[in-house]
Amino acid sequence: MPGKVNPVIPEAVNQTAYQVIASDLAVTLAAEAGQLQLNAMEPLIIYNLLNSMKMLGSACSMLEERCIRGITADRERCAELLDRSIGCITALVPHIGYSNASRIAQVALNSGSTVRELVLAEGLLSEAELERLLSPASMLAPQPISLEKRSG
Repeated sequence: MPGKVNPVIPEAVNQTAYQVIASDLAVTLAAEAGQLQLNAMEPLIIYNLLNSMKMLGSACSMLEERCIRGITADRERCAELLDRSIGCITALVPHIGYSNASRIAQVALNSGSTVRELVLAEGLLSEAELERLLSPASMLAPQPISLEKRSG
């Protein structure tokens, strides 16, 4: 199919993860079956642990080399998706109140308008406040908020 992206590498990593989970079960059962510290199951335990570490290492290297390396973010598209996300309303709750935030989120969902547009249209926050509160940097490292009572 033209334009299809083949997800073979991530699928191979999943298969590796499933095999490691199966090996973990084998190790668990073998450790449980070891009687009177005779360690009759020790070879199975060691084999599965070492094999799992080798498989995980290889899978991680393959994923990095053949899938992750060279990937770059489309910054404009990411910014557009962030701006259109209704989830950003949670950053505004302490500043505009839960009732206002809930109402704005519902209107944004139904109308296709952005949270930013609706908050500005209602005059709930200034453009500068919105820019500060909705910036990705602010959301990743939020600042302490005032505990004063907000309406709404």
